[in-house]
Amino acid sequence: MPHINYYELLGVSRGASKDELKKAYRQLALKYHPDRNPDDLEAEERFKEISNAFQVLSDDDKRHLYDRYGAEGPSMAGFSGFNNVQDIFSSFGDIFGDIFGFGGGLGGFGRTRRARGADLELDLVLTFLDAAEGCRKEVKITRQVVCSTCNGTGAAEGSSAVACNMCRGQGQVVHSQGFFMISTTCPQCQGEGKRIKDPCKTCQGAGVQQRDDSLSITVPAGVEDGQTLRLSGQGETSRQGGVPGNLYVNLHVEADERLHREGADLFVDVHISYPLAAMGGKVTVPVLKGEQEVEIPAGVQPGDVMVLRNAGVPRLEGRGRGDQILRFQVDVPTKLSSRTKDLLRQLAEEMGEELPERKGLFSRFQRSRRK
Repeated sequence: MPHINYYELLGVSRGASKDELKKAYRQLALKYHPDRNPDDLEAEERFKEISNAFQVLSDDDKRHLYDRYGAEGPSMAGFSGFNNVQDIFSSFGDIFGDIFGFGGGLGGFGRTRRARGADLELDLVLTFLDAAEGCRKEVKITRQVVCSTCNGTGAAEGSSAVACNMCRGQGQVVHSQGFFMISTTCPQCQGEGKRIKDPCKTCQGAGVQQRDDSLSITVPAGVEDGQTLRLSGQGETSRQGGVPGNLYVNLHVEADERLHREGADLFVDVHISYPLAAMGGKVTVPVLKGEQEVEIPAGVQPGDVMVLRNAGVPRLEGRGRGDQILRFQVDVPTKLSSRTKDLLRQLAEEMGEELPERKGLFSRFQRSRRK
């Protein structure tokens, strides 16, 4: 499928403001609106394309991903495009209301706008490594879905809904106020345009029922604690047959005892002895997946750092990985054996430093022998 340039599709520049985007979309939506182009599949497809373009470019996060990665970028933020015209009307009802007046995006042209299904929310706990490297998780969720008995019609087997006698199937009723005609939702059928005489016994005419489902969630590499994933259309099904709501997954990332994360970079304090700091050598340090041996140069000082390039966390927007920073801490022993003390005194003498004399009977005996 050829790449569609969203900016060219809306007829705006890459630096267009949100007001410019909205103005361009309103003009095109008016031109390609399905009710103005009945039975024109090409116009309906164009309507979906410009709606997808506006949805992406009017959102800062999706626009950033699109500018960097093209049409595939917004999927990283959970946007997979509109599936149908009803989904578009549900998302942009305020814009269509401005264009077509009372009754929302469809009221002025005789269609009933369906209510959108409710959004759902759940919490997902991830290990430090799962968040860094990405993973797939199975979750359980209870939500409203289309009734399995009536397939969402709400009517009992062998029967069907009939047109509402108040609005005559339009879902809207028109009131006259002086010179103005105002269209409002039908109070009898609640905008559905039909009523059920013999309701389904499973869903009591609602067309939906509660069900426990298992979902497989893809967690992208590089997510952080407190972020939220949006799964479009995975919420509850609307009772009126509209588009499903969304599922919002709140991420909680467990801390790691060894590593500290700041964005895509990892930090770890490496404790080494004085001899190792002075002479240099090899030391094993923790990394994202296990451990790694690194070579320490001679003469390393407390607080010095060493950077392991590309050993950090993958960046969520896809620009490579972060680094791992090793911060060296030189440990000074608090308990010394007599031999260690003697060796340190010899080292001090070698370096021209003078240490306090040893105290006690043995030290006085040593001094008397030297005399």
